[in-house]
Amino acid sequence: MDMAMLDLLARWLHFLAGVIWVGHNYASVVNRPRWRPLAASDLSDPDSPKLKEVINREHGTFRWASVVTWCAGIFMLWHRGWLPGALQLQGTLAPIGVGVYIGTLMMLNVWFVLWPHQKKVLGLVPAPVHERLRCSRITHLSSRTNTMLSIPLLFFMASGSHGGYLLR
Repeated sequence: MDMAMLDLLARWLHFLAGVIWVGHNYASVVNRPRWRPLAASDLSDPDSPKLKEVINREHGTFRWASVVTWCAGIFMLWHRGWLPGALQLQGTLAPIGVGVYIGTLMMLNVWFVLWPHQKKVLGLVPAPVHERLRCSRITHLSSRTNTMLSIPLLFFMASGSHGGYLLR
């Protein structure tokens, strides 16, 4: 496979995985526009419709989509020789660099804040009901944080190709 084809593949992986990752967050906002707390009975009964609704969401897909999105983006920057300049926020690479930092923060939020708490909510990690209720609020806020961070992320991603001239 030549490098042009590899670059095209990375671009499409970055785009499609990003749509899945961020789209999951936007879908969550549309489906649950405000916080609806679970009751202790929702978590103590394994046949609870609310708990099943939470469990049936595609938890693994959006987590791994974050990794694919991030890796494909880093690969594209590295392949073009832009990674050091982007990470150092140099010149016209500064906007894409800010996007890299926001995307990194979002991915870390998914894996080190949202997922550990979500595992407790889902009962994959044993926890008392009161802890699972507390964790459900944290997962909601963590998800909303990523949704809000995706707005500037998309702006800086686009300005890397379509607005970098503003920094000259």
